[in-house]
Amino acid sequence: AMRSAMKTRIKALLTTLETKNKEQVYPALRKAISSVNQAASKGVIHKQTASRKISRLTKAVNKHLTA
Repeated sequence: AMRSAMKTRIKALLTTLETKNKEQVYPALRKAISSVNQAASKGVIHKQTASRKISRLTKAVNKHLTA
């Protein structure tokens, strides 16, 4: 359930990016990062995998907001 919740939050963030709704991007990013960290701390995903996912999500958000 932890992994699917994480994937759902990541998907929600990516759809928020596509709609270009800037007010909702940062809260969505925060939720996604939180669930990725939670999955890593429970051992559902490896800590470095979590770090990589967070890095890529943050990079995507910054790219969308500066463009």
